[in-house]
Amino acid sequence: MFSGIVEGTGKIVRLIRGADSARLTIDAGEISEGVSVSDSVSISGVCLTVVQKAGTLLSFDAIPETLHRSSLKAVNEGDYVNVERSLAVGDRIGGHFVQGHVDGTGVLRKVTPVDNALILEIEIPDDLLRYMVPKGSVSLDGISLTIVDVLPDAFTVWIIPHTMEITTLKYRKIGDPLNIEVDMIAKYIERLLMDRGALPADRAGSGS
Repeated sequence: MFSGIVEGTGKIVRLIRGADSARLTIDAGEISEGVSVSDSVSISGVCLTVVQKAGTLLSFDAIPETLHRSSLKAVNEGDYVNVERSLAVGDRIGGHFVQGHVDGTGVLRKVTPVDNALILEIEIPDDLLRYMVPKGSVSLDGISLTIVDVLPDAFTVWIIPHTMEITTLKYRKIGDPLNIEVDMIAKYIERLLMDRGALPADRAGSGS
């Protein structure tokens, strides 16, 4: 479990691809402190298990389902990813509960500067758009953000300078994919309504 408060970025220093899988080795710098093999770490919003550690280098195996649902299928050596260690009992939760189970990807469609902030417009498919509500929470590449506006095929978030500085958003360009995890509460409500017959079965979504 994570909070969506990204601790910093790590650099992919080695990438070994299988037919539909990958092993990523990431230099997480000081964020690697206290992390052990078998621990869960959020990598750009994807919950991965540490399978090997050497100094500040953390290695992870990404299975086919993970690559299918997330932007990790498009990463390369030298790319940067957002890194957050899992929550410990007693930690402050500055964002919202994030599982690291990515529901799909969106596309960065527009960036609008407004004074000291940036408005990001993210285009997403209909099966994710239905979970978006103004003032609701969303995880974007592992970053806990508040939804501002919901459009017919997209949503917007406002980004403060600090968030831009410590996350991979500073590297993102128009057309880049972004991992989306919708608020788990919305998915639980949908499932309960479906079980009560208030929603058709084909409305229930699932994450990875």
